[in-house]
Amino acid sequence: MNLLAMSLTMMAATAPADSTPVTVTRAGSADSMAGSADYFTGKVRVDAPFQGTGEARVGGATVTFEPGARTAWHTHPLGQTLIVTSGVGCVQEWGKPIQEIRAGDTVWIPAGVKHWHGAREKVAMSHIAIAESQNGSPVTWLEQVSDAQYRGQ
Repeated sequence: MNLLAMSLTMMAATAPADSTPVTVTRAGSADSMAGSADYFTGKVRVDAPFQGTGEARVGGATVTFEPGARTAWHTHPLGQTLIVTSGVGCVQEWGKPIQEIRAGDTVWIPAGVKHWHGAREKVAMSHIAIAESQNGSPVTWLEQVSDAQYRGQ
């Protein structure tokens, strides 16, 4: 028996009998949702939201921003990871310059950092957003990003 097979056999033997099975959520099995005007400016689509079960605190979704669309200012109690999957966008931490983000980029936003992210004015952008919940919430939404802030003025 090779090392991998032996490891898998040992893991199976030690797994609790009542453990939750692996779950596959099929692409297209959930309807797309429009991003709420309370939390976004412009046309935003949220797809394939996911949430861990049991003790897990992680959740997220794929978010697509049409040109000019963006989030409101917000924070995350345990931080957030963005994985840009297509297009060109931007992210800004409160009081700091806007940073451009592109397909293939990964963005880490530390816990409690006030920020926003979205598409450029003339180019759409999609990302996978991943955050952990604390006390049942992964985000604290704040005020909308003004047009002047969005343009870096």
